Amino acid sequence: MISVSFGVMTVGAIIISYLLGSIPMGLILTKLMGKGDLRKVGSGNIGATNVMRVGGLRMAALTWILDMAKAIAAVFIGVAVAGDVFGAWCGFAAIVGHCYPIWLRFHGGKGISSMFGVLLATSPLTFLFCGIEWLIVALTSGYSSLGAVVAFCLMPVFGFVISVQMGLPLLAIALLCLWRHRENVKRLIGGTESKIVWKWKK
Repeated sequence: MISVSFGVMTVGAIIISYLLGSIPMGLILTKLMGKGDLRKVGSGNIGATNVMRVGGLRMAALTWILDMAKAIAAVFIGVAVAGDVFGAWCGFAAIVGHCYPIWLRFHGGKGISSMFGVLLATSPLTFLFCGIEWLIVALTSGYSSLGAVVAFCLMPVFGFVISVQMGLPLLAIALLCLWRHRENVKRLIGGTESKIVWKWKK
């Protein structure tokens, strides 16, 4: 009976984490602020980079924070149910939800902000290193996606340094995010990727 209850709790935690991740923070925020449907402007993506195109840097930063927060909440739920490693897997479920949200017919963001939320909740040191790397690469090159791709490659390495068990969910997150950025990678290789245009207000 105990094992059945535990199984129900773990499955429930994964489902709740996915549903949390599915909440389209950028889309909700831009609509509340009268900026229209985020899916119909710029790249059509619901993430912070596209939010900046219509709402400026401050709105993009708020979107980033909210997307991180939902992933952090998912990790905390998982930790409460079955410990740190399961918390990381719940974070992965939240990122799946962010990328493939049930509320938007599975058309979502690319996962980077939620990924940083998982890193902050599971390994603050990894969060710090990957965050600094992303900032340096994005600011010096002008390509947010390039900084993100480098971060995706670094995070599993840090995870496996912590433990094999922690490395596996971070590897899963990295592979998912790389897959979501596959078109960006093609454009980076082809020299056609768009650079960041920093806008404080819109």
